[in-house]
Amino acid sequence: MTMQDVNVVLAHGAWADGSSWARVIAALKAEGVKVWAAPLPLTSLADDVAAVNRSLQRTEGPIVLAAHAYAGAVIALARPDRVKALVYVTALAPDEGEKVVDVFYRLAPHPQAPKLAPDSNNLIWLPEQAFGTAFAQNASAQDQSVLAAVQRPIALSCITVPVGRPLWKDIPSWFLLAEADRMIVPDTQRYMADRMRAKIKVHAVDHTPSVSAPGVVVDTIHDAIRA
Repeated sequence: MTMQDVNVVLAHGAWADGSSWARVIAALKAEGVKVWAAPLPLTSLADDVAAVNRSLQRTEGPIVLAAHAYAGAVIALARPDRVKALVYVTALAPDEGEKVVDVFYRLAPHPQAPKLAPDSNNLIWLPEQAFGTAFAQNASAQDQSVLAAVQRPIALSCITVPVGRPLWKDIPSWFLLAEADRMIVPDTQRYMADRMRAKIKVHAVDHTPSVSAPGVVVDTIHDAIRA
């Protein structure tokens, strides 16, 4: 695949929206790559998979499918037609029969990880201060403020249902492992990436490098395209 032949479809995680990929989108579009940010409703795992599939339908040609955080579980259940590579940006990768919550809480959380609990609507919001202490601690104060303002809550049902057979068992995968991640423990990321037999790139970045270190995300996507 050349840069101009491929479609890159990006899936945001919990407490984010497509704007979290803005700098990655701008960099790839400057190279002539066709880029799409799939809008996930975060209302159920099935709803989110359907949303990704709708975004895939908008494309023609080969696809590199990339995910941040929770969306790793989502892209692994997408329709495989034309998907040539998966890119996990400090993302969760439950195996068949596991739940997202199983891998997220596999190990003790980072000391600065926020305490999470659903509200009366069974929606989980990220405490506003957590954007600066754990979600994107390396981002600018302005970026942290915007992330907090646009956050989308995730429904409890997104993370408490067992997943089906994941695409990473059949499609080549890349994994950007964030050593300074305070949301998903780096050792858990390593465990998942090794289990996936993903090509691992390790960087001293926070949980949301698409905002705080977009260059390393773009480089990882480049590797997937070129391979």
